[in-house]
Amino acid sequence: MTLFSAASRLTSGLLLGLSLAVLGHAPAALAQEANGPLRITIDQGVIEPVPLAIPDFIAETPQAAEMARMISEVVASDLVGTGLFREIPPSAFVSQITNFASPVQYSDWKAINAQGLVTGAVTQDASGRLNVKFRVFDVFSDAPLGEGLQFGGSTTSWRRIAHKVADVVYSRITGEGAYFDSRVVFVAESGPKDARLKRLAVMDYDGENVQYLTGDQSIVLAPRFSPSGDRVLYTSYETGFPQIMLLDVATVSRTPLAVPAESMTFAPRFSPDGTTVVFSLTQGGNTDIYSMPVMGGGMTRLTNTPSIETAPSFSPDGSRIVFESDRSGSQQLYIMPANGGEATRISFGDGRYGTPVWSPRGDLVAFTKQANGRFHIGVMRTDGSEERLLTASFLDEGPTWSPNGRVIMFTREGAGAGGEAALYSVDISGRNLRRVTTQGAASDPAWSPLLQ
Repeated sequence: MTLFSAASRLTSGLLLGLSLAVLGHAPAALAQEANGPLRITIDQGVIEPVPLAIPDFIAETPQAAEMARMISEVVASDLVGTGLFREIPPSAFVSQITNFASPVQYSDWKAINAQGLVTGAVTQDASGRLNVKFRVFDVFSDAPLGEGLQFGGSTTSWRRIAHKVADVVYSRITGEGAYFDSRVVFVAESGPKDARLKRLAVMDYDGENVQYLTGDQSIVLAPRFSPSGDRVLYTSYETGFPQIMLLDVATVSRTPLAVPAESMTFAPRFSPDGTTVVFSLTQGGNTDIYSMPVMGGGMTRLTNTPSIETAPSFSPDGSRIVFESDRSGSQQLYIMPANGGEATRISFGDGRYGTPVWSPRGDLVAFTKQANGRFHIGVMRTDGSEERLLTASFLDEGPTWSPNGRVIMFTREGAGAGGEAALYSVDISGRNLRRVTTQGAASDPAWSPLLQ
């Protein structure tokens, strides 16, 4: 498989032309929600998973049978994977859904203690185009939860359609934003621990549809999606020292960031509008944070201290930057205006703090913490209050936020020669720690925005 062919498939996956319609209504009805009792409030407490019935979607054309089964399986996997839902096995069903238009027999679903019901139907025409319609029901209230919807696309887009269906169900029940229809760029690793080969790869949020963006001839680190999801910044050792590269996802073409020769650049990240990159630059033995236009231009120095300043991350409104620095004598977190200036320390707990990332909601900062011989992924308010550690292990590092700000993905690595790196995710309440399935060792994840 060539890089060009991988890029071609990736581009087609991002530009599937999925269509959305409300069954019998204008698209604006998507925002209309029912205010029934079927609603999960996600907080720091223990949540009993909501029992959902998700019968296999009905194949309304013979050729759609396999697609209908696979789509309903992915919808169920997405929802159950959040830890907020429990799927009722089909063997417990009192009745079967055989006609999408038939009235729901709520008593049959109450008999098996289902609180929610998701029904769907799939058609596939001779050209291979799919149409998937679905409804969500609040069994407790004997009522639909919002309007029925439908998505259309090619057969190659069936997984995206399933993720989008699950996103609607998730949002209607939780009131939270969607995140299943998204991608993750990461570093795919192979080889022994002391001589790892690394290349950039991108996958669906659940580990499917992996495509490789670079070869493994040189070390690559810390990829970061642009706000539009069409470009990736990363650090490459292709020249023998760290240098920031800008990669176009569609063409897999790469260009180095235009910085002074012989300088080392790393830890890049886009501004929220995608026009600016902020990064660390080491020159003359000193490491500071700089910014510059993505398309080239003059650099602006944002910090100027004899300490190491790195890992900058913009606030969602682009007005501030959180970063790590050892200016106080140990590795801590600071916030400064986006154009530089006086910085305010926000971390004060025991241990060292690094790799801060601002939540897309703007309310929290995720970070890596090292304390008492353990590594943690944690979150705190942007003023440093309400620090919560979500994980603990031999090595947890490098958090990245889901598009809705509810889930964090990170790298976990075990001890010893056999302890390879893997991707994990956890809810911001500290619940539902899960390993993300990858084809081999993986590190440095970065979540994309929600796909369009």
